[in-house]
Amino acid sequence: MAGAHKPLIAVCQMTSTSDKEKNFATCSRLIREAAGRRACMVFLPEAFDYIGGSTEETLSLAESLHGDTIQRYTQLARECGLWLSLGGFHEKGPNWDTDQRISNSHVVVDNTGHIVSVYRKAHLFDVDLQNGVSLRESSSTLPGAELIRPITSPAGKIGLGVCYDLRFPEFSLALAQQGAELLTYPSAFTLTTGLAHWEVLLRARAIETQCYVVAAAQTDRHNEKRTSYGHAMVVDPWGLVIGQCQGGTGICYAEIDIPYMERVRRDMPVWRHRRTDLYGKISFNKPD
Repeated sequence: MAGAHKPLIAVCQMTSTSDKEKNFATCSRLIREAAGRRACMVFLPEAFDYIGGSTEETLSLAESLHGDTIQRYTQLARECGLWLSLGGFHEKGPNWDTDQRISNSHVVVDNTGHIVSVYRKAHLFDVDLQNGVSLRESSSTLPGAELIRPITSPAGKIGLGVCYDLRFPEFSLALAQQGAELLTYPSAFTLTTGLAHWEVLLRARAIETQCYVVAAAQTDRHNEKRTSYGHAMVVDPWGLVIGQCQGGTGICYAEIDIPYMERVRRDMPVWRHRRTDLYGKISFNKPD
């Protein structure tokens, strides 16, 4: 493992298709490569398991958390001795037999192969873009009902999001207020929205929360209907991009320096300067 002072993380970029076996082979190769570099945690993008060509195909490939896909990743985490952020798993919903609806679930697995946390995506991507792309995530996906308190990992305290959650600053501020040191947004940004907003949103979330922001990403053409922007990225608490993938499948690495984060917060004390008497305080509504 990397030293406790500056743990090394690996942030992955890939092109998922409807071929689950091929996707697993890609992710397995990336995870083993990161283990060889002594990363303590690997971050996979949204839809690491698959991207279907239609709603019908997407639903037909969904599994439960106890299914074969997650079991293979828990075994891989245990074998490689590292943590995994499984950025957006197509999880069968609680009433699957009657409503055929899924959750977009961010699953974190520790180095012993145990599921540490599951966050189900709260903000669903329903948009009609000017280039003709129309996406309706809510047609098959249930919105998550709660935020998850930051989890303690070898990389630091991590606040979990997924893709479209990135556009809501209240979400990141709530997680930072609960002690997050890293915010992670595994994504499958469209080409149009990625070109316009991807980097600026990631950097903005880092600057306003003074957290590391970690964003694994889908890239390139998944099928005839869908292409993703890529540019998996790590941003530091000052807003500097310290790791980024270019084109194609690959990994970027970054060291997480918590003392540096603490210096940024001390030197630019925005948390102390907040005027909650004027505009209130972001609340965290998950019950204890």
